Amino acid sequence: VQLVESGGGLVQAGDSLTLSCAASGRTFDGYRIGWFRQAPGKEREAIAVIDQAGSNTYYADSVKGRFTISRDNAKKTVYLQMNSLKPEDTAAYYCAACAYFSIHAIDYAAWGRGTQVTVSS
Repeated sequence: VQLVESGGGLVQAGDSLTLSCAASGRTFDGYRIGWFRQAPGKEREAIAVIDQAGSNTYYADSVKGRFTISRDNAKKTVYLQMNSLKPEDTAAYYCAACAYFSIHAIDYAAWGRGTQVTVSS
C-alpha cells in the first residue's frame, strides 16, 4: 500500500485542520492506519490509530479530546480532524499502515512522506 498525506499548513492557535491520508492498493481495508508526528529534535510518536473497520481507535493523551481519526474505506482515505490546535502540535505528520493494531512506529511497514503542520501562537 502507498500512502500520501495532505492538508497540512500554517494555522493559528485554536484553529482546526483536517489531514488526509490517501492510499493506493487493493488491500487498504485490511490495514490498521496510524497517524504519527515528529517535531524537530523529538522522536516520532503515535498520536492516533484506527483499526480496519474504524471501530477501534487509540489517541495519545496529548491529543485526546481534540483530534479525531476516521476512515472511509470506499475512498481509501483516513482523516485526522484536529481541533483547538496548540503551538506544541507543530510537527511533521505522517500516516502509516500496519497489519495489526500498534502504537509503535517500528511495527509500521508503509509510510507516507509527511505533511507539515505549524501552529503559531
